[in-house]
Amino acid sequence: MSRSLDEWLEWQESLNPAEIDLGLERVRVVAARLDLRPPPGNVFVIAGTNGKGSSVAAMHTLLSANELRTGVYTSPHLLTYNERICIAGNPVDDVTLVSAFDQVEAAREGLALTYFEYGTLAAMSVFSAQRCTAWVLEVGLGGRLDAVNIADADAAIITTVDIDHQIWLGNTIEQIAAEKAGIMRAGRPAFYGDVNAPQALRKHADEIGATLAVAGDDFDWSPGLAPDTWDWRSQRLELKNLRRPPGGDAQVRNQAVVLAAAAAISPDLCAPLLHNPDLLANCVPPGRLENYRDGGCDQHWLLDVAHNTQAALELRRELESSASRPTTMVLGMLADKQSEAFVEQFSGLVERWIFCDSQGMRATSGADLAKQLAPVVRGTSTACGAVEDALKLAREQTPEGGRIVVCGSFTVVGPALQWLGLY
Repeated sequence: MSRSLDEWLEWQESLNPAEIDLGLERVRVVAARLDLRPPPGNVFVIAGTNGKGSSVAAMHTLLSANELRTGVYTSPHLLTYNERICIAGNPVDDVTLVSAFDQVEAAREGLALTYFEYGTLAAMSVFSAQRCTAWVLEVGLGGRLDAVNIADADAAIITTVDIDHQIWLGNTIEQIAAEKAGIMRAGRPAFYGDVNAPQALRKHADEIGATLAVAGDDFDWSPGLAPDTWDWRSQRLELKNLRRPPGGDAQVRNQAVVLAAAAAISPDLCAPLLHNPDLLANCVPPGRLENYRDGGCDQHWLLDVAHNTQAALELRRELESSASRPTTMVLGMLADKQSEAFVEQFSGLVERWIFCDSQGMRATSGADLAKQLAPVVRGTSTACGAVEDALKLAREQTPEGGRIVVCGSFTVVGPALQWLGLY
């Protein structure tokens, strides 16, 4: 039976009643039946609590500058599913996706794959068929039992570790780190993009014989001599006066760990930056501390996909670093998130809150979110339905010169970017 892409995606959601059903047994069986051909030496797997998407974007840009044909797999998407699977920087078309789903279905033979597992296998099938010479794969959740982990990473990157997805990963930093450590491979390099690496990462690397490099110990960065630049160094290489990306210190941190991984595979991969230090300056994905000024209303918008406490702290720092303005926050979050802890990070910074619906199997309504957060919200609070209605209300209620922050979920920020004409 011929299906459109939308029909395929709707059908996949019905295959396995659990949106998240961690484990590699099913996906490995199906993968063995597909003709998957990872490029030798150029498979990069990226996990972490925050910063995965930005790290993927930086790695793609660097590999492309080395004339490698990249296959990039990310999740979730902002607006269209096609964004998840890109060849040489371009989302694949519907025909390519439908063909890949046909192949996965033929190989599935009745196994109940999840929506994410189906997409992961389709991505790898597309990359193989398109003869991509480098794969950059973003872990969906955790690492050890995530479907992406059927690929053996030539370089494994863990950006940060913080509290998120506790239902599946554990309630402590060390428990979560142990799950993310599962993407490491024996005899191959692994990288942690933040200082003070959890002991679980070091322990797992020692146990399997992986080489773990940690920010601050094995590679580092500092402000450059020229304005808006930064310097990066490892034990093997040094790069000077790289152009600073937008989006705060977190984006520099993300790019630093990417450079460490690339240099470990081959220092030559970093050579394009010697000739073009601005190469990575504009490769931050949409919706990452993205600023927009609406000149017609003289309102300042800040859009960020932050949805956990660590990301909330980064967003708070960004708000505090700019001029003080009357602030409205449009917030929508999935039901499994620590919404109370997220909201508490913005104490004293937000005058009015507008809660809207999120989307997906773990979605929650604006009304339910407003009720849940009433004990911790300081300021006025309004419950809305659709994201677009919340954005209109924010524009009406925020005074000229004020600030509107949109955050909490990809399913909120994506439509907001589209509504503003930014994506």
